[in-house]
Amino acid sequence: MEEKVLSPLTEKPSRFFIISIAALAGVFLWGILAWLWQFLNGLKVTGLNVPVFWGVYIINFVFFIGVSHAGTLISAILRITDAAWRRPFTRMAETITIASLFFAASSVIIDLGRPDRFLNVLLYPHLTSPILWDVLCITTYLTMSCLYFYLALIPDFALCRDRLTELPAWQRQIYRWAALGWSGSKGEERTHHKLMTVLSVVLLTLVISVHTNVGFIFGMTTKPGWHSAAIGPYFVVGAAFQGLGGLAAIAVMIRRAFRMEWAITESQFDALRKFFLAVCCFWTYFTFVELLTTYYGQHTAEMEVFSSKLFGEFSLPFWSMLLFCLFIPFPLLAFKLGALETRLMVAGISVNIGMWLERYTIVVPSGARPYLSWGPGHYSPSWVEWSVTASWAAGFVLVFLLFTRIVPIFTVWELREGLDDAMKAPRKPHEI
Repeated sequence: MEEKVLSPLTEKPSRFFIISIAALAGVFLWGILAWLWQFLNGLKVTGLNVPVFWGVYIINFVFFIGVSHAGTLISAILRITDAAWRRPFTRMAETITIASLFFAASSVIIDLGRPDRFLNVLLYPHLTSPILWDVLCITTYLTMSCLYFYLALIPDFALCRDRLTELPAWQRQIYRWAALGWSGSKGEERTHHKLMTVLSVVLLTLVISVHTNVGFIFGMTTKPGWHSAAIGPYFVVGAAFQGLGGLAAIAVMIRRAFRMEWAITESQFDALRKFFLAVCCFWTYFTFVELLTTYYGQHTAEMEVFSSKLFGEFSLPFWSMLLFCLFIPFPLLAFKLGALETRLMVAGISVNIGMWLERYTIVVPSGARPYLSWGPGHYSPSWVEWSVTASWAAGFVLVFLLFTRIVPIFTVWELREGLDDAMKAPRKPHEI
């Protein structure tokens, strides 16, 4: 089992892998050049205008924060509940969290136009500002997620140190330093387990507070479509929905690419499917309640935004959101409509497309239908914004793929625990 998990770290990268890395790096560099063009020329090269001050960059910020919740949901929450089926997914989920949080934070800085203005949040903090809360929460979340990720890696770094003797000396030395002298004794394992449990509880608190605060950035204003008591919980559920979708799609791809059918079984995929389906139902409930409350209120400004989303200028992204978040994934998750692997991958990709559109229908219509008297606004992202968006998506995939060549993509010590539990479990007479 250990040899199979560690094999991607020692095998020569395939031609397809190298081409993929080169293509993703090219897209990422193009986005960096587009951002430099914006930096030199200002936000006038974007589609942002009066009254639409927030656009694709803020959408990307909320989107990547949502992606990051996969690690906390699968790794932290399911570790607390000791759900056995989580074991093949934890390392992938933690890697998704680390990779996405950097792109989420950088999206805000890019949206400022002048990155140096970010220092104003730190130099002149205002405790009544939800933006300050968000900076504090995301910084803490990133720090704790990195610590959690590294702590879970320590036993596997020791395994790489001891087993991967064919690697260059400098690489083995890095594994030796990273392992912190881990020997695998019973005392070390008990301490490691306690620390992982404590950090899981802390991360569970953080994951709720972070996306609640992201929702508060919108909900604490009086803009039509944003000022709602439910927007914080709605953002938390949406992030959970999106994070599970990303994890489901990536898990299927990893299973096929590395031929890890023995590590991720059909029963574990089925447990992930049920969890994914439950969160899909919660998201649908929140969406329906939000629309119903707005319709029954019949507030003039709120109905302007409502009508523009359902029947007007923003009807295409709104109905596309429902298609990708509900009408496609729900049947795939609820009914046996083909192979389970394919259904999970299609549903996961569909949900992430839909959740990006959901953030678009939250951010842009409310900005384009303000209370003020200058009338409705319009927003069309420029090539710079689309280039940066494509770059950040490519960068996220690039970071994840590079991680698969540096650290074991499965948590070996958890897989070993699962095998030990299976061997200790009593078997029925016909299974002996």
